[in-house]
Amino acid sequence: EVQMVESGGGSVQAGGSLRLSCAMSTGPVKLYAMGWFRRSPGKEREGVARLDSDGVTAYADSVKGRFTISKDNDKNILYLQMNGLQPGDSAMYYCAGAHNPLLPGIVDDLWYHHWGQGIQVTVSA
Repeated sequence: EVQMVESGGGSVQAGGSLRLSCAMSTGPVKLYAMGWFRRSPGKEREGVARLDSDGVTAYADSVKGRFTISKDNDKNILYLQMNGLQPGDSAMYYCAGAHNPLLPGIVDDLWYHHWGQGIQVTVSA
């Protein structure tokens, strides 16, 4: 069974930084893609960043240049470094994994099979 547990969320002022972590336990399952998603109140869940098993990354336009996705392969932890945070980045953030290859880029959440419970990020003006 794949387990994904997020940590590192919290509250920060605009312009600040946070680093989210996702501790992954995947057993024999190979994840072809890992991603970060977020959902704001009244909005659908949207893809933020993606890291494939071959190291290829993708970002939503809204976070390009500010967010960085990475992974510690020894510890099996997925990270999302978020810099220059703005109030519009406030949301519940989720890490996710896909055990099938995906089309390139930021794809819909329905293509991901495994999810963390989510963690809140709040950015104040």
